[in-house]
Amino acid sequence: MEQGFRLFPDQASSVAPRVDALYAFLLSVTAFFTLAIFLAIVYFAIKYRHGRPKDRPRLRHEQLWMLEIAWIVIPLALTMVMFFWGAKLYFEIRTPPADAIELQVVGKQWMWKIYHPQGRTEINELHIPVGRPIRLRMISDDVIHSFFIPAFRTKMDVLPGRYTMQWFEATRVGEYDLFCAEYCGTDHAGMRGRVFAMTQADYAEWLRSAATETPQAAGGRLFSQLRCNTCHGDDAVLRSPTLHGIFNRAIALADGRTVHADEAYLRESIVDPLAKVTAGYQPLMPTYQAQLTEEQLLLLIEYIKSLPRPGTQNDPT
Repeated sequence: MEQGFRLFPDQASSVAPRVDALYAFLLSVTAFFTLAIFLAIVYFAIKYRHGRPKDRPRLRHEQLWMLEIAWIVIPLALTMVMFFWGAKLYFEIRTPPADAIELQVVGKQWMWKIYHPQGRTEINELHIPVGRPIRLRMISDDVIHSFFIPAFRTKMDVLPGRYTMQWFEATRVGEYDLFCAEYCGTDHAGMRGRVFAMTQADYAEWLRSAATETPQAAGGRLFSQLRCNTCHGDDAVLRSPTLHGIFNRAIALADGRTVHADEAYLRESIVDPLAKVTAGYQPLMPTYQAQLTEEQLLLLIEYIKSLPRPGTQNDPT
């Protein structure tokens, strides 16, 4: 990494040049008007300084409508350019491509733990392939953190009890800094790591070099250990809703509402099962609040997401 201050540090993701272009435009507009106002103040202070003989007739009232239109239209046009440019970029940053590789991130004092779908886990390191969009689903196990990769121009708060998301696509092989950008306690300054952008071939080899249990398999094992299959197993469908194919499905609730079964809904149903009771079933499930870590919840959710719809080819029932 090069040393010294640079207004725009290393650009290593597909979105970085566009973020920098918007930032440069904002700086240019700010600098222009700051300089113009400063020079006007100096000019008028000299021209109309106290004691200088100057013709100062009685103030004349003139038609200034052109001037008034100018100082309304010009700032409005500039701010609208900033607004629509920024809004377009924001929606692009907040909308990951459908083919993005999804990684799970758990922040805790004071480390990042990252799960790859193939089973590899990392602490304070993130290995990614170049040229493939990466989607991070993140949650904190304790306090608010912030996942920040300066070279990628991406930063997102990581919150306790709530999933947040960010995505990026590395464009150049290299090593880049990873920081927590939200003060999170005594060792906040030490909560940092490295991002390793690799060729896709090297990334595939890195995944194979230490094959471990996938999150889905680990979640299935935890599902059995917690005896979740007692009520949600294939033999207990009449007592509780089946979990096969529940992910990304519309769920009818006992109070007449309908909700979308995403990761947030699955997590809430585990830690606070009475918040949204499925229509046709009794509110019998006990809470697992404070009994499971965010990592365990993540594994359970990944297992539930992997369960196919009943009757499909991959359905074991």
